[in-house]
Amino acid sequence: MAAAENKLLRVTSVEIDAASEGGGPSYTVDTLEKLGSEHEELVLLMGADVAAHLEQWHQPERVVELARVGIANRPGSAVDDAQAALERLGAADRMDLVEMPALDVSSTQIRRRVAQGRPVRYVVTDGVLELMEAGRLYGG
Repeated sequence: MAAAENKLLRVTSVEIDAASEGGGPSYTVDTLEKLGSEHEELVLLMGADVAAHLEQWHQPERVVELARVGIANRPGSAVDDAQAALERLGAADRMDLVEMPALDVSSTQIRRRVAQGRPVRYVVTDGVLELMEAGRLYGG
């Protein structure tokens, strides 16, 4: 639903398929390997706060081998920390800074707001809001 209004985005069922197969945890590296066979180049977009901890992921060297890393600055996070992490992984040349409006919102905050009965309109798309309300997701 979040991607429905943007023709530049495409949704895939790779993660859902992996979960339904019951094969244990699903790692980003596994998803990238599956998607890599379908696409010429992958870019893994993440906030600088997440990228700063990329070294702690499962097979981080393989992750940066399979995809370029698009880093978006997030409020309260330092792009320098993310750049340093990629340098330690030997992947400084696999990183792109992505210019976008800095929104101080996270999925954890959205779930918390819904559980508390607080509004999330304008934080999620109308389609996502309708889906959350119809399914009474996150205690809403």
